[in-house]
Formats: sequence, structure tokens, C-alpha cells
Amino acid sequence: MTEPLPRTPGVELLDVHRIALTETAAPPLSPDERMAMDRLWEESVLANPSLFDGPVVACASLAWEGPHTLAVSWVRTTYRHHVLRRVMGSAAWLPSLFVAVVQPADDGRLLVGRMSPVTVAPGRWQLPGGSMEPPEGDGPLDEAALRGHAARELAEETGVDTAPEDLSLWLVTRGAAGNVGVLFSAPGRPASFLRERFASLVAAEEHPEFDRIAFVRSASELGGPLVDYLEPVVRRCRRSGQIMHTS
Repeated sequence: MTEPLPRTPGVELLDVHRIALTETAAPPLSPDERMAMDRLWEESVLANPSLFDGPVVACASLAWEGPHTLAVSWVRTTYRHHVLRRVMGSAAWLPSLFVAVVQPADDGRLLVGRMSPVTVAPGRWQLPGGSMEPPEGDGPLDEAALRGHAARELAEETGVDTAPEDLSLWLVTRGAAGNVGVLFSAPGRPASFLRERFASLVAAEEHPEFDRIAFVRSASELGGPLVDYLEPVVRRCRRSGQIMHTS
């Protein structure tokens, strides 16, 4: 039996040991909602031509299934549906479901990246990660799929190759707008190695997703906008020992 997870103000950090995912149908769009969605999407693409309307996963609901198992209901949709959050009163908008990686360095700091000008949020600092895509064919969307996608995002954004089995489920976040993030913890690496891998990636990529990385012990060290979960996650990392307190 599942217990619905009530919303609380601000960013929530959920301690989970297991995630159970179940696909459900997307809420229907009214003709007015569809018209507004298409108009807003066209305006967004004009402002940022790098946007694309590819397949993506949205989160329909969260519920506790036992003390440490989070039941996630998800739907198949496309990126253009995200603009429905700007349509007043829309019941068809659903928050995104994404993965991210907590990558500590050996000097006691946490790796974060700044989104490049070609991305949907230029200049924003966040953890390596990205929105989940629905499985192809009959493939399952399960915790292993989330872990595999997190490993790919880490490699694509930072150049750091880590086997999916070396990533550990660490935390689930739910942002102020309802977006749900599944965070995995990666093994610590030398800061020099992480910098070298990122430099090699930037040299090889014409349009990297991150234009800069940084290593921090506090989100206050960063200039510019931050994704909403970053400050509370960095704070939790410090308390848990993921980020060491060093002089």
C-alpha cells in the first residue's frame, strides 16, 4: 500500500533506499491548452534555436511504499510539454524527472558545472545530469535505467567515465516547482583528473553542455544562478561527509 507524498514549501530532500517506477497515462490536453503550448514552444525555440522537442519522462506522482521505498508514477511526453507550467491553471503540466551525480574530488570539494549558452538554462550552475528519456521498445524504466542514464550524463558533460554499478543511489530531491531529481553518488576522484577529463571533453566538443566546472564546499562560492536543489544538496553533502571540512 502506498502513502501519497504531500507537498511542502521549498526544496525537499528525500532519503530513499529503493525506487519503484510505474508508467501511467498522461493527462489529456484541452484544445486551448494545446494551442497555448504550441505557441509558447514556438516562442521558446525562436529565443533559443538549440531547443528540440524530443521524448522525455515526466513525473505524475510520488508516494511512499514502505519506510524507504519511493514509488514514482511516470508518463511519456516531449519537451514542449514543459512550457505548460507557464499556462495559468493548466492541469496537464507535469514536473520533470531527472538524474544527477554527486561527484566528490579528493580535496574535499564537490564538482558542479555551469550550463553553456546553447542550453536551455545558460549560466546556471548544477550537478552533472539531465532529464530522463523513456525507454525504447519494451525496455524497462527502473532504477538500473536511472543509474545508467546518470553515468552517461556524467560522461557527456564532464568527460568522466564511471561504470553504472559504481554509482550509488543517494537522495531524491523535489524542487519548488515539483521537479523530481534522483541523485547518485560517484566514487571520489583526484581533482586534477576531473579537470583533465573536462578539458579534454571541451577540446573535442563543438558545443559542450557545460562551459565551465568548479569545485565547491559551499554553493555560496558560485556566482550566477543556481538550480534550486544545489544549495540544500551541497549542505547535505557537507553534513554527510561527502564534502570534507578542510582548512
